[in-house]
Amino acid sequence: MNNGKVLEIIERWDKRSDLTIEMMHDIQSEFNYLPEEALNQISDEVGVPLSNLYRIATFFKIFSLTPRGRHFIKVCIGTACHVQGGTKILERLERDLNIKSGETTDDLNFSLLAVNCLGCCGLAPVVTVDEDVYGKVTLSRTPGILKKYTKDSQKVMQENRANAREAV
Repeated sequence: MNNGKVLEIIERWDKRSDLTIEMMHDIQSEFNYLPEEALNQISDEVGVPLSNLYRIATFFKIFSLTPRGRHFIKVCIGTACHVQGGTKILERLERDLNIKSGETTDDLNFSLLAVNCLGCCGLAPVVTVDEDVYGKVTLSRTPGILKKYTKDSQKVMQENRANAREAV
């Protein structure tokens, strides 16, 4: 974890205790979770008790205390999606990714979450990957959806390796 980056985020919010949620959101966006060291740093710099930060982090579903994947998959299992096979889509993704809902793949590429509603019942069953929405998803479409994001991740990893070689 980069303590300098955390301090930069805290200072961006003027170390104001009434803006700790905003700080936590920015840290979550930067690291894909809230590292314990970051929460300690907020507590020290802003003067908010650590227990309050953990209360916030565990109350809001947007926050995670464990690393999340680069791509965040949400599968709707609300009434309309459930009736149209949303639960079977979730089960298929769990098998394909070898994780359960609420978990992250070992390579930190994907996190999977079952949700009660994504607000697009007319497209049931619905899956989102990051900001992309997939409607009327079938079991046969799930591998293609995952493949798109696996390729993207492989491309990013190759670019990172190339950049690291150039830096040496």
